[in-house]
Amino acid sequence: MHLAVSLNIASGQPLAFSDLASFAKQAEAVGLDVIILDDAVPDSGGSESPFEATTLLAALATVTSRIGLVAAASTVAHQPYNLARRFASLDVISHGRAGWHATMAQAPREAANFSRPEGFSADDFRRRAEEYIGIVQGLWQGWDMDALLFDKASGRFHDPDKMHLLDHKGEFFSVRGPLNVARSPQDTPVLVLSDVSEADRDIAARTADVILLDGPVGEAKARHDDFKRRVAVCGRDPDAVKLLLSVGADVTADTLAASFRSKSCDGFNIAMPPSALEDFFDRVLPELRRRGLVHQDYRGTTLRAHLGLAGGDQ
Repeated sequence: MHLAVSLNIASGQPLAFSDLASFAKQAEAVGLDVIILDDAVPDSGGSESPFEATTLLAALATVTSRIGLVAAASTVAHQPYNLARRFASLDVISHGRAGWHATMAQAPREAANFSRPEGFSADDFRRRAEEYIGIVQGLWQGWDMDALLFDKASGRFHDPDKMHLLDHKGEFFSVRGPLNVARSPQDTPVLVLSDVSEADRDIAARTADVILLDGPVGEAKARHDDFKRRVAVCGRDPDAVKLLLSVGADVTADTLAASFRSKSCDGFNIAMPPSALEDFFDRVLPELRRRGLVHQDYRGTTLRAHLGLAGGDQ
């Protein structure tokens, strides 16, 4: 099973970077696949954080070497070109361990900080988010892996045939491309989607690498099977999308094992404050390993490799 730990950096008592770095090192030492850095939207009314998630990801990449690092970034607060460039850069900095966590739900009051005091209708937000994600993924694929030549002798920086202009003109955005960042070490950064409603499921099936499933554990099997069916209908291998069931830090090993063995998910996203980390490592993780449900070490160097996704160094 795949294991992610989700850390909301804007909830509870603000943590120093040294505490967060220690958290990341501990999670890497026991072989968790990925840390998901969630962040409060501007003017959310929640606790404040001294860090912005993508900036923190870059810093944590310098104190870790194997664990995947996923950061939340809003489709409202950023233009798609800038966001695509930021995550492409983070993937280079982390040597192919970066991912973008996008939510399909509109955060209250967020748009008011970005010249949209009235926000978006639910339908507009959905169509805009789908277009936005398509642009970002298209920009990530704008350079072939061997497009950059850096050939001083011939004066050729790149092979023009291996550079692809996006030239997107859509309902909400117009983006020419390409990015001025090379192709990701893991092909493209990993796209994680959450808050996927019934109306968003086909979008997620077409675009996501990882989907975080919320809701009762007892209903996970039906959601899992529905998503896998939709992924197949889109022409993708059902295993190309990993479904992680969100659970609390107090979950017992029996619950995780039962859900995984019933094929209700591909793994778990555990909402865990740093204070609960050692208890999970000491109490739950050894039992999962004893049952043969968790791998002993990383299976590659990139996040896609950890998750068994296409593009990873399997």
